[in-house]
Amino acid sequence: MSVGLIIILILLGIILFLIEFLLVPGITVAGISGAVLMIGGIILGYHHHGTQVGNLILLGTVVFSIIILYFVLKSRTWKNIMLDSRIEGKVNKLERDKGLIKTGDKGVSVTRLNPMGRIEVNGEYYEAKSLNRFVDENTPLIVRKISGNQIIVEPIKE
Repeated sequence: MSVGLIIILILLGIILFLIEFLLVPGITVAGISGAVLMIGGIILGYHHHGTQVGNLILLGTVVFSIIILYFVLKSRTWKNIMLDSRIEGKVNKLERDKGLIKTGDKGVSVTRLNPMGRIEVNGEYYEAKSLNRFVDENTPLIVRKISGNQIIVEPIKE
């Protein structure tokens, strides 16, 4: 087996390992495959070319991996493709001073309340909870209680 093929195996292993480290959270096929390719390339170097070449391949792999990891983390270009999710939205940002919704207001269910769902009250959409029963969509509702940011509703009995 040629040294060039061994180097290609190790480079593929490093690339897969970087994909695992930077893009894919957890332990996945990319990380395991990268480790297998790198270790396999080093073992093949020892097996086919002897101890001296195997030691050079091992040293080169370690040094090259550290250098690549240093430059990839330093350049911060990986942040553009890295999985990065932030949840910044809030449900039912109720402002008491504005009085947009209060106990006794009437509205309609936009989705099925099972027991949570979306409602429309006074032209605004909110996340609401129905106590003790499910409520189908487009059902008239009345606001029974507002506790913190939780709105508790009940269907209007006709």
